Amino acid sequence: MVRMKTVAAVVALSALTAACSGGGSESSEPAPTTTEAEAPAAEPEAAAMPADTGPPAADDFSTKDGVEYASLTGDPAAGKMVFAQCRTCHVTDPGVNKTGPSLAGIVGREAGSIEGFNYSEANKTSGITWTEEKLFQYLENPQRVIPKTKMIFAGLPDAQKRADVIAYLKNPS
Repeated sequence: MVRMKTVAAVVALSALTAACSGGGSESSEPAPTTTEAEAPAAEPEAAAMPADTGPPAADDFSTKDGVEYASLTGDPAAGKMVFAQCRTCHVTDPGVNKTGPSLAGIVGREAGSIEGFNYSEANKTSGITWTEEKLFQYLENPQRVIPKTKMIFAGLPDAQKRADVIAYLKNPS
């Protein structure tokens, strides 16, 4: 199990590095190949999922992992711990913007609507209202929900952590 997680982490890091560098390689050496024994096994539900056809509609709350927000109970204390990684760019103080906008009162707010914050055009015109369900979907993979968003965060693959962060954002005391 640990080896499988290590392989998955290396693959994810490689993909992120390729995405950040434009995917090109300065080396003339061929990339190492992965043998079938080293490759992580595909999850059965991944094969059944349709190919991406663009961002989900504003009223579509489906997640790539298939977990529904309603099936979880968020823990605000745990969410505060997870949110620590978000504090590099965001705070929960009203009217305080950093690299990212303040997340105070995010639930129920229209995307791209904090006065004075320089949002991407994609965010401003997304038509999204930040419901708990939409935040749950967005936090899984922000670029999937709002392609060309300025937010470079890769996402939280753990559904429970997403639910915990949302519980914290609803009441960040």
